[in-house]
Amino acid sequence: MASTADRLRKLVNDNIEVDGKALNLPDDLDVSLAESGVSSTDMVALAKLVADDFSVTITPEDCAGLDNLKKVVSFIDGQAA
Repeated sequence: MASTADRLRKLVNDNIEVDGKALNLPDDLDVSLAESGVSSTDMVALAKLVADDFSVTITPEDCAGLDNLKKVVSFIDGQAA
């Protein structure tokens, strides 16, 4: 089974583009989607996809602290534990 990071990377690559181009995600996922130019609308849509795909609940309060994808991986893994 793919790791949380691999699954999240695939979700981002399959669903998020900036100026018509896929994001170039670093291996460690230490990247902010907002700083990469992803719109807030796309981030909300991605949060819904993540919640559905990983069967987790992400509140607006959670989103405030999840400012990079590395933190999202930790959050998902923490919810699963």
